[in-house]
Amino acid sequence: MRELTDKVVLITGAGSGIGDAVARRFAAQGAKVGVTGRREAPLKELAKEIGALSLPGDVSDRATVEKTVQRLVKEFGGLDIVVNNAGIAVIGDIEQISDEDWASVMDINLNGTRLVMRAVLPHLRARGGGAVVNISSIGALFAARHNAVYGTAKAALLALTKALARDGGPDGIRVNAVCPGWVDTPMVDPLLQMLSKERGITLDAARSLLVQFNPLNRMGRPEEIARCVEFLATDAASFVTGAVLMADGGQSIVDVGTLAFAPR
Repeated sequence: MRELTDKVVLITGAGSGIGDAVARRFAAQGAKVGVTGRREAPLKELAKEIGALSLPGDVSDRATVEKTVQRLVKEFGGLDIVVNNAGIAVIGDIEQISDEDWASVMDINLNGTRLVMRAVLPHLRARGGGAVVNISSIGALFAARHNAVYGTAKAALLALTKALARDGGPDGIRVNAVCPGWVDTPMVDPLLQMLSKERGITLDAARSLLVQFNPLNRMGRPEEIARCVEFLATDAASFVTGAVLMADGGQSIVDVGTLAFAPR
């Protein structure tokens, strides 16, 4: 029997990219999946394709989050796994980012997870425990130019992951994080277009340039991140909590001080 059979799963930010891939992966493994996100149309289409429950809504709104969780639990009878994937990115350094953009990124990328966790914890305890996987980023651990607010929010998410793991442990609730590197998702498209325009190169050339020093020399696929999430959500990782899984094709192991010696 598959480990996810009949497990009830809530996935935020499921309208595209990694969230979409996680939803498809979990549904294929027999889970009962609820998908949420701000864009109703792609959620409904996804839910129709995989037999999931569509729960459109904004994770930064407390009332919406509470209603979403209540509806999911009422429909499926409980909750076992939560994947906090909702996130947005705004490019700019600290002088360029408006107060509104800073607040928006923090509200969705960080506070959204807080609101979701406040709503789901009683239901996870009622099941005798559960698993939570937060989607952070290597941008949480390594600084990129013009990445002030996104990197800050994702770094704070790692701290929240560890705090939740510490507090949830006695209740059998495991909380871990995945830090993807470059993954070929719609969120990356604006950066590819920017790089293509700045360098006067094709989008494919821009994609190759982004990963030129990545040991695997390619972007990840959303499906590959979904398999990492699956591992952390199942009993295969039953003794893993508070961990940060790097899924970046080896980008984070590269010694930037030696890149001057890289072949041209």
